[in-house]
Amino acid sequence: MTSQTIDTTGPGDKAPAAPSDVPPAKGLRGHPWFTLITVAVGVMMVALDGTIVAIANPAIQKDLGATFAQVQWITNGYFLALAVSLITAGKLGDRFGHRQTFLIGVVGFAAASGAIGLSDSIALVVTFRVFQGLFGALLMPAALGLLRATFPAEKLNMAIGIWGMVIGASTAGGPILGGVLVEHVSWQSVFFINVPVGIVALVLGVLILLDHRAENAPRSFDILGIALLSGAMFCLVWALIKAPAWGWGDGRTWAFILGSVVLFTAFAVWETKVKEPLIPLALFRSVPLSAGVVLMVLMAIAFMGGLFFVTFYLQNVHGMSPIDAGLHLLPLTGMMIVGSPLAGAMITKLGPRIPLAGGMAATALAMYGMSTLETDTGSAAMSLWFALLGLGLAPVMVGATEVIVGNAAMELSGVAGGLQQAAMQIGGSLGTAVLGAVMASKVDSDLPANWKDAGLPQLTPTQLDQASEAVQVGVAPVAKGTPEAIAAKITDVAHDTFISGMSLASLVAAGVAVVAVFVALLTKRGENAEAGAGAAHI
Repeated sequence: MTSQTIDTTGPGDKAPAAPSDVPPAKGLRGHPWFTLITVAVGVMMVALDGTIVAIANPAIQKDLGATFAQVQWITNGYFLALAVSLITAGKLGDRFGHRQTFLIGVVGFAAASGAIGLSDSIALVVTFRVFQGLFGALLMPAALGLLRATFPAEKLNMAIGIWGMVIGASTAGGPILGGVLVEHVSWQSVFFINVPVGIVALVLGVLILLDHRAENAPRSFDILGIALLSGAMFCLVWALIKAPAWGWGDGRTWAFILGSVVLFTAFAVWETKVKEPLIPLALFRSVPLSAGVVLMVLMAIAFMGGLFFVTFYLQNVHGMSPIDAGLHLLPLTGMMIVGSPLAGAMITKLGPRIPLAGGMAATALAMYGMSTLETDTGSAAMSLWFALLGLGLAPVMVGATEVIVGNAAMELSGVAGGLQQAAMQIGGSLGTAVLGAVMASKVDSDLPANWKDAGLPQLTPTQLDQASEAVQVGVAPVAKGTPEAIAAKITDVAHDTFISGMSLASLVAAGVAVVAVFVALLTKRGENAEAGAGAAHI
């Protein structure tokens, strides 16, 4: 069957495709709902990998002898590569076709996942995680582009809503599946599972997806813009990762932070001059759209950053198995899945402002509650805060696309969709880095005094650094042959110090969520938000 051409990104004076512009599908090829199922399988693989690895991190660290900073880069490398590449990948789809871009992304992501499972060093794991992020970036905007070109205008938002729910459910379900796989198979299986899923997505894609290209596809790429944005993000996160080791007053830390500011500024200036910018800055003239992007970043900082420490808390402090840790996060997962359709209904009825502000307020309260967790906190108390966190996050996950894409001009809605995903991935990376830096600084500050107050033998600077790295992930630095009484004291000190660090990090996350409440008040329903209201099935 020949490729179909639908103008979805034409100039502003051209009307968007009307429902009649999309001919009814015959058979599987190009059918809207089968297309949605196909892209959902691919997107699920990428979204799942964002959180499933959190449960596997302790096992990876132990098996490969990784440091705390290296474990952070398992997450940061993936999120950074994904976030930095999303807008560029969207333009590649516009230029060469979203179907081809999607299929390449599926194959590359599955191959990189298999390579991680075969890796025997932390360096290889991080390297292939970066490749996962790059290929995952091809999948996300291509999926949205395929939906935009396949669904009639009045049913598009309904399809995007289901697409967003798949992302939310996959993100929330990662810890459960990860726990099952790590405990009953291996940490490698967390990555190997993407291979058969990728094969399914590839077969469905070949059989079902129809190529769609914009008439006015981009003819050039903003290479300098890509380099400036990538460099700015790297400098920022590198500074945050290295600050605990270098010190916040160290010149190297501030050199990277300053470099990040300079590169971000240069990027913004360059984007106003280039003919086909990586991110059209005109998008940000819309206050609600800008607020939606900032909201996604702040939400992801609180969510991804907080989740990073919870897995270590459950496994290393409470001594839970990976599967038990995943099950203890079931209230979070369940409330996100159950809350997503409820949030969607509320947003349709009330608009996004109240549900989003309320959701971030609940998130702030949940993160405050998590700051009160102790070494002996029971499952009931933990479940309460985890459930509240899931309930708070659901409206933001569901409403983000409506706020950002709905407030963008139709010819820029594809770019806006990529921007929404980039904001979430950047926020996740920054959350892990920022809260990781808070944790490391607190542990470095408290551990020497706590160690001394417990009457434990004095440590050399090298031993103290090694102990601090262990405590940052909730592990007690007990050497072999240590007497039982001394080992118990070391364990108490390590866990108490870890709890103090996690408590501070949770309070910072709560503060971020409070700021997000006020940002959410700036959002509103976009002019395209009603496109799919009450639409019938195709």
